[in-house]
Amino acid sequence: MRFFGICFFLLMFVSSGLADDGYDSRAFPRPLIIEYPQNNEFQLKESLEEIRLHCTSWRFAAEANNLNPWKTIPPECAGYIEEYMTGRGYHYDLERVSKEAQIFANSVKLGDDGRDIWVFDVDETLLSNLPYYARHGFGLEIFDHAEFDKWVEEGIAPAINSSLELYRDVLKLGIKVFFLTGRRETHRNVTVENLIKVGFEYWEKLILRSSEDHEKQATVYKSEKRDEMVKEGYRILGNSGDQWSDLLGSSIATRSFKLPNPMYYIP
Repeated sequence: MRFFGICFFLLMFVSSGLADDGYDSRAFPRPLIIEYPQNNEFQLKESLEEIRLHCTSWRFAAEANNLNPWKTIPPECAGYIEEYMTGRGYHYDLERVSKEAQIFANSVKLGDDGRDIWVFDVDETLLSNLPYYARHGFGLEIFDHAEFDKWVEEGIAPAINSSLELYRDVLKLGIKVFFLTGRRETHRNVTVENLIKVGFEYWEKLILRSSEDHEKQATVYKSEKRDEMVKEGYRILGNSGDQWSDLLGSSIATRSFKLPNPMYYIP
């Protein structure tokens, strides 16, 4: 209403100043055209916000295991995933998972036979391969086993600190620790050295893929290994992993804890 009032006032103002010959010195010398400049910066911000919302939604769906099997992150989310993995959000999410796991571990009454165990995955659970994925687009590139094996053989993967704290807490409680990884048996020595070097010094068993396990999906392979633990009389209290295939299947833990990892998916 205010806009129309102003327009009416201007119209009356101009009309009242018209002389008999139709000329008015106060009138605009040419038609009044108001042009609003295109706000490209605003449009850009809106577009970037839409992409960010889309990528946040995609990451949530990936973490909740609601997506179909995927091989790479969406190209438009490359910057978003990099920002998440190298920023505070990823670390906060890791810490929250470990703290919840610690609360659960401290709440459990253990048996007297020493058969209570906690299963940990290795990559992106105990050891971080972030330096490798930083060189490969944080999941933007299709996974290359040969290239990743070269990284593993360097044996320099840093510890995920929140998982190191959980691991130490679990051991103090008297819960035995099993490491169950998709790494191949040929990488046993370098994996042992890497784990010890960053603080994971004690474990009951370190299970790696043997040659007969190479073609099995991770869910099948890890389920079979947990089945063997249960047959041996162990009780799986907790299981920590960054992939749903670390946690699902048979002989699942009393409580399973999914660590964040939007960079890759292993069925």
